[in-house]
Amino acid sequence: LFEQWLDDAKKSGILLPESMSVSSCSKEGQPSSRMVLLKEFDEEGFVFYTNYASRKSYELEENSKVALLFHWNVLQRQVRIEGTVSKVSHSQSENYFHRRDRGSQIGAWASKQSQKLTNDNQLKDRFNYYIDKFGPGEIPHPSFWGGWQVKPTYIEFWQGRASRLHDRICFERENLDENKWNQFKLHP
Repeated sequence: LFEQWLDDAKKSGILLPESMSVSSCSKEGQPSSRMVLLKEFDEEGFVFYTNYASRKSYELEENSKVALLFHWNVLQRQVRIEGTVSKVSHSQSENYFHRRDRGSQIGAWASKQSQKLTNDNQLKDRFNYYIDKFGPGEIPHPSFWGGWQVKPTYIEFWQGRASRLHDRICFERENLDENKWNQFKLHP
């Protein structure tokens, strides 16, 4: 169902339909949300990539519970996902990194994600430094950059309807070690 809904969003002309909100919590319980791009998904879960030194990665290391939200307003649809997160393998991160465009690869090296800039030119200067450093050759995969996979425990498909009679189709995993799901609907 998720694959079908994402495909519908792509066909609708929505800009970046793979955009999703990732919500995490610090060890103090402070929630934090940010938009990222879904890069892969399958029966095992939903994968996005980031700097492992970012705030979101630190929070995910401290508390593996996470929530995702896709919102496609023009279709009156959203998908809510709750689950646990773990890093993908180094080889999976490396394979994806080398499929990215060159500018994004250099940007991964240049950005000290979530750290304060010392001046307005710092990021551009770091970007130019890595352009010079790597030259025209292959850009190595940085060890501080990779993927996170969200293994869902709960998925809700929300379809807007007239008179607020929205359709909420829910799936809840019975056991994390099994692929057995309970399906039910909720009042809007």
